[in-house]
Order: sequence, then C-alpha cells, then structure tokens
Amino acid sequence: MTTTGKRTALVVRGGWDGHAPVQATDLFIPHLVDNGFAVRVEDSPAIYADTDYLASVDLIMQCMTMSTIEHDQLAGLRGAIAAGTGFAGWHGGIADSYRNSSDYLHLVGGQFACHPGKPAAEHVPGDPANNFVPYVINIRPEAATHPIVAGIEDFELVTEQYWVLSDDYVDVLATTTQKVRDGDPWNREVTSPAIWTRTWGEGKIFVATPGHSVDVLQNPSVKTIVERGLLWASR
Repeated sequence: MTTTGKRTALVVRGGWDGHAPVQATDLFIPHLVDNGFAVRVEDSPAIYADTDYLASVDLIMQCMTMSTIEHDQLAGLRGAIAAGTGFAGWHGGIADSYRNSSDYLHLVGGQFACHPGKPAAEHVPGDPANNFVPYVINIRPEAATHPIVAGIEDFELVTEQYWVLSDDYVDVLATTTQKVRDGDPWNREVTSPAIWTRTWGEGKIFVATPGHSVDVLQNPSVKTIVERGLLWASR
C-alpha cells in the first residue's frame, strides 16, 4: 500500500502476531494521511537496507515485535535516523524488537524486560489475561508541557505493564511503577519509563510502552499520545 502526500512515512510491521501489527498500524495510518504523509507499508525490516529510499523518509512507524534484523538493515536504519528520519512506535513493536541486536537496543534506549502480570495465585491456566494488571501511567510534572503529553493527566490502564531496562539518555515523559506484592522476588517498587523520547544525531525517536492490543491503543489518552508522538518524531 502506498498513498500520496507531501511528506513520506514508512510503516514497517510484522513479527509476533499477538500484537496485531496490521490492525494496530492501520489504526494510525489515516492520521498520517490526514497530516499530509504519503504512506508506504512494508512487512519486514529488509527495506531498511535501501539507504537511498530511507534518505527520503520523514518518519518510520514500526510495529515489529521480536523478529530479527540483519547488519545492513540496522546500519541503514541507524544512519537514516541520524540524518533526520523520525522513528516511532509503541509496546513490543519498538521496545521489544530485534533481540539479536544490542545496537538496536542502544538506538532505542529502552528494552522490554518483562510484564509481571497477576500474582500466581490469581492465574487461570492458559488465560492471556494473566498478564493484565491495573496500573497507572504517571505524567512527569517536569514534562507536562511537552507537546506529546500536554493537557493529559495521569491515567489507568488494565493491560500488560512493561518493566523496562533503560539508560539516562532517554527523555522520560511518563513513568509506571511496578508494586511489590506478596510472593514477588523484588523487595522495593520499580519505576520504569512508559513514554519517552530520544534524539539520535539529527533524528528523533518516540516510544510508548502501552499498546498490547488495539483496544489499548484506542484508549483516548494512549491514542492521543501516539498520534502526537508520530508527528513530533517526524522530520
């Protein structure tokens, strides 16, 4: 699929089907088109090796959970972002991509570690909802005027809560805190970035960890944050 527009957006989607990469990205493609982007869709990171094409791309929206990336593909992606191409996504489609590449993790700045889910005593065998817990996305007060989260208050979700490993080169807009419950092996609360940005050369990166399923992406706060993040990251 390719649309017409003044700016160019590349959608790269695939990987683990559990994150509904086609339906999830289809939710935001009309937003890109309405904002003047010509949209091209690819189903693998192979397009990243086409450095001539990537040089013309203003924004990459990626939803590629796990999967793998080749050396030339990653080099093309990193080079394009450093030259000004924006890179944006949500949940495992950006924060749990290409586990085979430490250089990709370095690029994004935060990596999914786990989603602890419900306490074991509450598990129902085989139920995907075992991974869903109520938790709060806390907008950082010092980031409250950032254009991605301006006017959005703290909000609660019931879905996977990402425990993220990150570095201090991420600019954190919102956090989430994993509580300590009976039976947990950790003995103090752990706060992870839930929404962050990162600069890479001339490029900008946007990541939101909510987004396990389409219904989560349709939450008004999540949807607004992702829509704004896509535009913010674009060249």
